[in-house]
Amino acid sequence: MIVKKVLVTGAAGFVGSYLSKQLLKEGFSIVGIDNLNDYYDPALKDERLKELLPQENFTFIKGDISDKEFIMDLFEKEKPEIVVNLAAQAGVRYSIKNPDAYIQSNVMGFFNILEACRHNPVDHLIYASSSSVYGSNKKVPFEETDFVDHPVSLYASTKKSNELMAHTYSHLYDIPATGLRFFTVYGPMGRPDMAYFGFTDKFFNNEAIRIFNNGDFENDLYRDFTYIDDIVTGIVKLIPNAPVKAEDKVAHEVYNIGNNNPEKLMVFITSLEKALSNSLGREVAFEKIYEPIKAGDVPATYASTDKLQKAVGFKPETSIQDGLQKFTDWYVSYFNKK
Repeated sequence: MIVKKVLVTGAAGFVGSYLSKQLLKEGFSIVGIDNLNDYYDPALKDERLKELLPQENFTFIKGDISDKEFIMDLFEKEKPEIVVNLAAQAGVRYSIKNPDAYIQSNVMGFFNILEACRHNPVDHLIYASSSSVYGSNKKVPFEETDFVDHPVSLYASTKKSNELMAHTYSHLYDIPATGLRFFTVYGPMGRPDMAYFGFTDKFFNNEAIRIFNNGDFENDLYRDFTYIDDIVTGIVKLIPNAPVKAEDKVAHEVYNIGNNNPEKLMVFITSLEKALSNSLGREVAFEKIYEPIKAGDVPATYASTDKLQKAVGFKPETSIQDGLQKFTDWYVSYFNKK
């Protein structure tokens, strides 16, 4: 078997570290890059890397995708055959506070990746888009053919721009590229800025959790929570299935990658309380404060995953209760909670 080299950007991130681990198991050689920024506690990134660094076919290089010279040199030297671009400035609310970070990483950084793929041709470029591109679309489930020209956050705008840039580069330079619209990924070692992680932190800090639904349980927010293992399975299946150029289309595809089974936010919260109760062996109930929905948030995210299922047989298998149980078991052990 010929060992293929995969460049994973954001390799110390949540999805990047899980994906790298799985690809190593599948026999790939991995070059992982990450700038190890402090958007959230870098200790968690170090912890993820600890599991990867000792492995024979894993090379880690600290660097930033927004540094064009670094990226061009890296591609020239490593000559990856597959690129999975997961490095990005994440988060919707943070984009209101610090917009510069999003343009730097998500726009300039992704441009540098495209330029590098142009000058060092690859078999397949897979890149992270986001469910946020659907903005405040009322029609559910969201399908890849839906109109996505009304983003409601700068983060969403940068992800939509990635799809447009990838399409253009695919058209101009025949780069086979696939964009993945992720829907609320969760699990052990996840991002601390995500709601489920923050709610758990607040419980142990004896703080109330803030729920942005006005306390309206009938018209509660819906989220398509997708367990990390399901996401990784989908990406791995896509790697050998690069889009092919045809007479009437470029070699570029976009897929939803989600759970296809949205949960009300309040159901998610009660499931988290139950999972934490199981992990601790005692009853857990969060103190709750209800507030209006925040600027840039959307009322519902709900993925149609039919297109991805048809392409590679992707079907998420982890229930919300099982996924949250794995998260709370990890959290209680990692932070030594009782």
